[in-house]
Amino acid sequence: MEHLVFLTGRLAQRNLEKVLHGMEPAPFTWEVREIGLQVAGLMTADMIRRRVEAPVRADRILVPGRCRGDLDELSRHYGIPVERGPDELKDIPRHFNRAARAVDLSRHDTLIFAEIVDAARLDIDAIVARAHALRTDGADVIDLGCLPATPFDHLEDAVRALKGEGFRVSVDSLDLAELRRGAGAGADYLLSLTPDHLWLADETDAIPVLIPRESGDEASLHGAVEHLLKRGRPFLADAILDPIPYGLLASLCRYQRLRERFPDIDIMMGVGNVTELTEADTSGINAVLFGIGAELGIAAVLTTQVSGHARRAVKEADVARRVMYAARETHSLPKGLSDDLMTVHAKRPFPDSPAEIAEIAAAVRDPNFRVQISEQGLHVYNRDGHHVARDPFAFWPRLGLQHDGGHAFYMGVELARAEIAWSLGKRYMQDQPLDWGCAVERAPQDLLAHCAPGPTKTKRAPRPDASPTPLQAQAHDL
Repeated sequence: MEHLVFLTGRLAQRNLEKVLHGMEPAPFTWEVREIGLQVAGLMTADMIRRRVEAPVRADRILVPGRCRGDLDELSRHYGIPVERGPDELKDIPRHFNRAARAVDLSRHDTLIFAEIVDAARLDIDAIVARAHALRTDGADVIDLGCLPATPFDHLEDAVRALKGEGFRVSVDSLDLAELRRGAGAGADYLLSLTPDHLWLADETDAIPVLIPRESGDEASLHGAVEHLLKRGRPFLADAILDPIPYGLLASLCRYQRLRERFPDIDIMMGVGNVTELTEADTSGINAVLFGIGAELGIAAVLTTQVSGHARRAVKEADVARRVMYAARETHSLPKGLSDDLMTVHAKRPFPDSPAEIAEIAAAVRDPNFRVQISEQGLHVYNRDGHHVARDPFAFWPRLGLQHDGGHAFYMGVELARAEIAWSLGKRYMQDQPLDWGCAVERAPQDLLAHCAPGPTKTKRAPRPDASPTPLQAQAHDL
């Protein structure tokens, strides 16, 4: 059985041992080494090399998730892998569970068509810039939306410019003339052809997306599908997803019947009628729709980012298609695969109980403030006391920061983050931004670079009208 050595600090040692004991029977044997520092989050690769003597009799060494420095170099030094664990030690069981499952989220079988709905009003440079941003978020095909009664004189130039940049392009219009122009310029897909306009498919190599003559007219769509199947032409078929409360369930049933009648065709589903026209967080909507898509074997999804609340729809679609594909292929629930679609709440928001936080607080011997949250509320503690409240302003009289602007600013930021996390049920870690999943861009974190703690409170002479402040602190870390 594999033997692991966990490196940690004094404050975390006991809780780490409790977590590892709670994993029994663990799929490994283990030992915990406290390497002579108080806060595990301040551990660095250089510190480990100085304080942990080689050789280490183990198969692997695990260090805290926020340990900075070159772990590859440490691995070479010790002759065994040195790896980062999760940021929060309570997540160690989940960390090993995910590692054991080893689910590949790089795979999917659904194309994302991302529509630029106002392409006719944008110049070429703006269209290309928008396309690059959409591709970064996960789009596979850039869909040029043509607007009714709005000239799109530069349609051909837009298609050629995008093709020149390596994009796959679709043209989306109810105007047959615009579809013909787009196809002539090299568009890869045409959205959309009704049964009355199938002749256009014979004039171009572009792949048509078939739609019914009218929403709900399944017979006309099925007839169009059969026509192109006989001709051996590639196509996508779209049964049209209707918004709530105008037939969403009925339209989903149409997709199911389409799949049952034609088990092997490529089907497209346009999700914008639901994501854009439902004022709810789109991450959950996309999760459900892409789950349905995975069950139906949907080959392509058309999505938009028009409404402000849907501005991350493409990124959410990219995450959702990978998660749902993995769940389907591994015959498992879409749980424990990724946290990126849980943008508002966390599954385990309060890893530490009030009693556990109190135990850690009692062991602190320095003046630096720590901030944590539990179901009880916000916790602020240092060697001089442990305070609990739900309103950040309730801490102000107890912190003694009236004459230390920098420190007060720092604590204001941290307590604001903690209050948001506690109110929503999100994970909070001091000195770290809140995790909003794929709802926001995440700045890459360079854990190879060392980030020395800086002072947030400076020494000052005691005021004549007050006793000396008990806090002569510098760094603030969990």
